[in-house]
Amino acid sequence: MNQQATEQTSLLTQARQRRSPFSLSALLLAGACSLLAVGQPAQAATASAPVLLEHVRLFDGTDTPEQEDMAVLVEGQSIAAVGHNGAVKAPKGTKRINLSGKTLIPALISNHSHVGVVSGTKVGAENFTAPVIKAALDQYERYGVTTVTALGLTKSPLFDDLRKAQHANTDGADLFGVDQGIGVPGGMPPEGMVKVGKDQIFRPSTAEEARQAVDTMVSEGTDLVKLWVDDFRNGVKSAKPLPVMKPEVWQAVMAEAHAKNVRVAVHIHDLAYAKKLVSAGADIIAHGVRDEPVDDELISLMKSHNVWYVPTISLDEATYLFAEQPALLNDPVLKAGLSEDLTRQFSDAAWRDKIVKSPLDAASHKAVAMNEQNLLALYKAGVKIGFGTDSGAAPVRIPGFAEHRELRLLVEAGLTPLQALRLATSQAAALLNLSDRGVIAPGKRADFVVLEADPAQNIAAVDQISAVWRGGVRADGPLVPR
Repeated sequence: MNQQATEQTSLLTQARQRRSPFSLSALLLAGACSLLAVGQPAQAATASAPVLLEHVRLFDGTDTPEQEDMAVLVEGQSIAAVGHNGAVKAPKGTKRINLSGKTLIPALISNHSHVGVVSGTKVGAENFTAPVIKAALDQYERYGVTTVTALGLTKSPLFDDLRKAQHANTDGADLFGVDQGIGVPGGMPPEGMVKVGKDQIFRPSTAEEARQAVDTMVSEGTDLVKLWVDDFRNGVKSAKPLPVMKPEVWQAVMAEAHAKNVRVAVHIHDLAYAKKLVSAGADIIAHGVRDEPVDDELISLMKSHNVWYVPTISLDEATYLFAEQPALLNDPVLKAGLSEDLTRQFSDAAWRDKIVKSPLDAASHKAVAMNEQNLLALYKAGVKIGFGTDSGAAPVRIPGFAEHRELRLLVEAGLTPLQALRLATSQAAALLNLSDRGVIAPGKRADFVVLEADPAQNIAAVDQISAVWRGGVRADGPLVPR
C-alpha cells in the first residue's frame, strides 16, 4: 500500500490536536441522525482498492500547463503516482477507469463560507444543527468543493464535534473554521439580519473582553480568529452606518491571537479599513475592497506583511443575480442546489421586482465591478490571493453554486480559467497551510473532480461534473444526471 496523505504540519493541525476527543454525545447524535457514519463500511472497502484513472487531461493545480493523456493512480486516501499514460505502474488487481476526453482537476477549496446559518430561505440560530450542516457539506461535495472553511457564526461544542468528524469521514466536504468570531455590540454582523445566537459570536466592548474571547476560541481549537470591521453601508450612501469596532479592540484581538499562534481573518468592505487592519496585523483580508480602487499603499502593505486576500466577488453578485436573471431557474446546475423554498422565492415576480428596485441592487453592481478591478490589480502585483464566496451566510449565497459563479467572475475580472482554478485549489490550500491537498501529485489526498470538458477553453466546464472524489472515495453523483 502506498504511503497515505502526508501529515500536515501547519498551525491548523496543531490547533486540531488541542481539541478534546470527539464527544460521545456528538457520536450519538450523528448515529441518531444517520448522518456522519452513513455508508462508511462500503466506502472504506471501495477506498482500499487501487484505482488507475487513465487517458485523462490533467490540470494539477499549479502553474504547469494542462497535460494530455495522463494517468493518476489512487491507493487508499492518497494519490500514489502521476504520469503519462502507460508510464504509471499499477499494482495487481488495480481497477482501471478510462477517462478519455475528460479533464481531471484538484477539488475546489473554499477559504470563506458559513455553515448552520441558513436553511431554505430562513436565517437564524435554529439552523445550527447537525442535519443542516451535514446537508450543506454534502451539497458542497456534489459541486466539487471538498474542503470548506466556515468563517465564524458557529457554536461550540457542536461545531468542533462535526469538524472533527468530517476530518475522519469520507462523506461530505472536509470542514475547517472559526469558533464564534468577534463582532461589535450593535454592529457587525447585524443582529437583525444574521439572527444567530449569542453563543455564536462574541461582541466585546473592551480590550480585556476581546482577549478573553480569543482565549475561549483558542481553547476550543479554532483554526482562525475572525473579526468584522465594517459599517455595513455596502455602498448605499443613504444607509445608516452601524457602529464599527474600536481600534483598541481589534488590536487586542490580533495581539492575543498571534501570541497563541493563531492567525486572524478580517471582514472589510472599504479600502480605508483594509489598510488599517493590514497595518495592525491582519493575516487574511476575507472580502474584496469594494468602495474604491486599491492603491500602491495597500499593495505594499499586503506584500510586506505577507497578507492573503479573498475577494468573494460572488457575494455582491448574488444580491441581484437571481432577481435579474430568472431564466437561471432553468439551469440544472442551479437546480441541484436549490431548496423548494428558495425556488419559490426566485420564481416570485414581486420578490424580484423588490430586489431590482432596491438601492442595494445598484450598489452591488458597482461593488462587483470594483471588486473585479481590484482583484486583477492585486493579482498582477503579486499579492497572495485565496478563494471564497461567503456562501451559506445568506439564502442567495448557495453552497457549491456560489463557488462555480466565483470562478466565472474571476475570469470575467481578467484571469485565465486556469489561473482562477489555481486560486481555488493550490492557493486556497496554501492559505489554510494545508500541504496535503489542492494539487494532483504523489502523496497528496485523492481529492479531485473529473470534468466532461476542458476548463482551459471555457471556465463553464466546471459545471459539467462527471465525478467527485474525496479521500480516494468517489462521491455520489454526478451533480446533474446525464
